[in-house]
Order: sequence, then structure tokens, then C-alpha cells
Amino acid sequence: MSTKADLRLSPSQRLARGLKYTAVGPVDVTRGALGLGIDGAQSSASWVSNRYRRGRVSDQLVAAQETIAAELAAAQEVVASLPAALQKARSKRRRHPLVVIAAGVVVLAGGAAAFSIIRRSMQPEPSPRPPSVEVTPKP
Repeated sequence: MSTKADLRLSPSQRLARGLKYTAVGPVDVTRGALGLGIDGAQSSASWVSNRYRRGRVSDQLVAAQETIAAELAAAQEVVASLPAALQKARSKRRRHPLVVIAAGVVVLAGGAAAFSIIRRSMQPEPSPRPPSVEVTPKP
């Protein structure tokens, strides 16, 4: 058969299809109009939100610039006083090597004394009595 015969609708089918599209048409138009309205409202809200956020970001940027300027001034003061602090630290280090060397000698002597005491305490003391068991084995 030809394709025209496949596409023929019965009168009841034709009526059902006409009613379907008649009922669905206004619903689609309404849904489309509501969708456009909602999209427009979301777009406007997004634009307002971005404008507000940009305004707050500029305020935060100004505050951040002021903070950075204050930190930079403090860092410059520290860098300016650094040579004096290094000189002071160097002068203090030259006086203390004798104390450090003396402390090292005292620690080394204390360690040697502790080692000899511990080593002596590990060795058993000889008994003044003769052994109770024969030392020489029997042949």
C-alpha cells in the first residue's frame, strides 16, 4: 500500500486529535508566557545581586588596600631596624662562647662520671666466703 493509506485517520481519530490540540494549545501558550516571566524575574534578581556584590567588593577592596598599606609601613619599619638588631645579636654571641664551652665540659664530665658509676654497679662484688659448690669439675 502507499503511504497515503497509512496516514488516513478515521473520523473519530481526527476528532480526538483536533480536540487534543485545541485543549493543549492554550495550555502551552500559558506555560510559555509564565516561563518567560519567571526567567525574566530570575535574570533581574541575578543582575541586582551582582550589582550589590560588586558594590560590596569595592568597599572590601578599599579596606584591603588600607590594610596592605599599614602592613607595608610596619614591614618597612622592621626592615629599617634589622641592621641594629643583627648588630646587637652579634655582640651578644661573642660574649657567651666561654660559658657554652664551660657548660659542654661540665656535661661531658658528668656523663663520664655517670658512665663509670653505672659500669661499676653492673659488676658483681666478690664474696668474702668460699663458694658453696665446687668450681673444678670432676673427671
